[in-house]
Amino acid sequence: QVTLMESGGGLVQPGGSLRLSCEASGDFASVYSMGWYRQSSGKQREMVALITSGISTIYADSVKGRFIISGDAARGTVSLEMNSLTPDDTAVYYCRMSVGIVGLGAKIFWGQGTQVTVSS
Repeated sequence: QVTLMESGGGLVQPGGSLRLSCEASGDFASVYSMGWYRQSSGKQREMVALITSGISTIYADSVKGRFIISGDAARGTVSLEMNSLTPDDTAVYYCRMSVGIVGLGAKIFWGQGTQVTVSS
């Protein structure tokens, strides 16, 4: 079993910044992809940013130029630097990792979610 622990959410004023962090713990052999998703009230969960194969990064159009994802696959950690936040960024943010588990292959795990609220 693999557990993802998130931290760093909170309340911030428009224009402010927050940094989210996620760390995987448990018995896994490798990390194939790491990323962040978010879900706001009444909407479907959406991809925010991903790191695939430890190299390529993908961002949602709505966060390009404002958010930066970074990660360390060897350590199973991923972070999301969020800048120039707007009320539209208010959501529960979830960490997601695809990891390799011996004998089971690739499995996807999610964190419990951390609330980000952008409001004056």
